[in-house]
Amino acid sequence: MVAKIISGKSVIGALNYNEKKVAKGDAELIWQSGFHKDIAKMDFHDKLFRLQNLTTRNERTKTNTVHISLNFAIDEKFHREKLSEIAHKYMESIGFGNQPYLVYQHQDAGHPHIHIVTTNIKPSGDRISLHNLGRTKSEEARKMIEVQYGLTPASKVEILKQEMPHLKKVVYGKDDTKRAISNVVRGVISSYKFTSLPELNAALRYYNVIADRGSKESRMYAKNGLLYWALDSGGNKTGIPIKASSIYGSPTLKALEVKFNINQTLRTPFKETLKKNIDRLLSVKASESGFKQALQQKGIEVIYRQNDQGRLYGITYVDHQSKVVFNGSELGKAYSAAALSAWFAPPEINKEGNSIKAILLDNSKKTSYWPNNTHYQNPDHPSLLNDLLKSEYQEDNMLPDSQLRRRKKKRKVTH
Repeated sequence: MVAKIISGKSVIGALNYNEKKVAKGDAELIWQSGFHKDIAKMDFHDKLFRLQNLTTRNERTKTNTVHISLNFAIDEKFHREKLSEIAHKYMESIGFGNQPYLVYQHQDAGHPHIHIVTTNIKPSGDRISLHNLGRTKSEEARKMIEVQYGLTPASKVEILKQEMPHLKKVVYGKDDTKRAISNVVRGVISSYKFTSLPELNAALRYYNVIADRGSKESRMYAKNGLLYWALDSGGNKTGIPIKASSIYGSPTLKALEVKFNINQTLRTPFKETLKKNIDRLLSVKASESGFKQALQQKGIEVIYRQNDQGRLYGITYVDHQSKVVFNGSELGKAYSAAALSAWFAPPEINKEGNSIKAILLDNSKKTSYWPNNTHYQNPDHPSLLNDLLKSEYQEDNMLPDSQLRRRKKKRKVTH
């Protein structure tokens, strides 16, 4: 059995997460403890009021929500009575036996699991310490329950996938906007490794979402507030934004700053692989679009930042395969905006007056690689990647010496 404990600041967020699963038919409330009604007669207000009534008794404690998942091996399919019994044993063992809690059985993953929602605020207003709860009492409870019920030990439990929502782009006007934004934000924050808000936004933008602090003169900016917006097809903010605190897990700026520091270390092992993928493209000249489309073939998004005059002043790489985000300068001088500006080849104009750059962009649409796309290259265009890597012009000093000599002779004027 694998036990996961998530502490948070939003009882309504944890409750909403499970109740929406119930509404969709992906979960079922199978047990309650400490509530004054039978689960068949409880509505959302009954559940929320009971838990919030306790959290209001200690308003100094901001982290007042505990959301636990108990995960079992794929072949351990128990009926609801057995799951409720295991949940009760676990909660008693970690010191939450007298707290009100709700137990939900989920059917939305490849392995059996239950979710438990509770609060760490006692009726007296005292709080139950959550410090190292997962490493101490939870570990002891897990081992005891594994033995008592003959469960597969945590080290041998194969959980097919994390219980994170499937990442897909937000389509404003088509999706439930708040839910779609929340799913993207939670999914990107949990899986991508970024070290600043602009780097997070580089990943979020691919899914049509952006994190916004407001203008520097705004009260929201001064208070370190954060909103998440949906983006339309033109990359513009649209609809009504949602507060970071209203998303399950509360991805506020303060919480993100902790993530920034952790990710500095976590993304380091992927740095050299990303550089090697870029190095393979730097052996020959290419236009900005050619370079960008070639990296798309490898699942790497390139984001250019330009000023009003069109001068490139910044570049960010988002590797959607290894889920890392790097600014060019962090990879090294050769990968920075300044170095690439000098390296990029200008576009060549063909006989019809069209830019070769535009042609490359049009062809690449057939083969670009993004997450969940397993086709790196269209078999009908086997040489497309080579075309993208070709220099769009050749300088004189790239020609053989014999051709250079002949060219110089033709240019010589005789009198």
